[in-house]
Amino acid sequence: MSHLGARISRVEPGRVHIVLPGRPEVTQQHGYFHAGATSAIADSAGGYAAYTLFPEDADVLTVEYKINLLAPAVGDRLEAVGTVLKSGRTLTVCGLEVYGHRDDGARKLVANGQQTLIRVPRER
Repeated sequence: MSHLGARISRVEPGRVHIVLPGRPEVTQQHGYFHAGATSAIADSAGGYAAYTLFPEDADVLTVEYKINLLAPAVGDRLEAVGTVLKSGRTLTVCGLEVYGHRDDGARKLVANGQQTLIRVPRER
């Protein structure tokens, strides 16, 4: 996430927001945020959301995720929101949303998806 320039902007139990400021390195040839950057912050937001509900001796890995790109990802920044839908003993399912934000306050849903994560023991 540091390579992309993304940062966690909000954390609560079962929910995490990650913000990615716009810059040329995370856009594609038409100036939209690249789908890879959009997907990466969505995956991380869901992973951290799941992690907030895990015990201290656990880690998290993504098993699968699906992203629907609903509109060109435009704006001054993207905000990914990961929300735990069901936290199980082994598997956790999260909803993913990504919004394009403009500095004038406009906000648009540009992607959504779902993710399954697995709880694994923390390696020592």
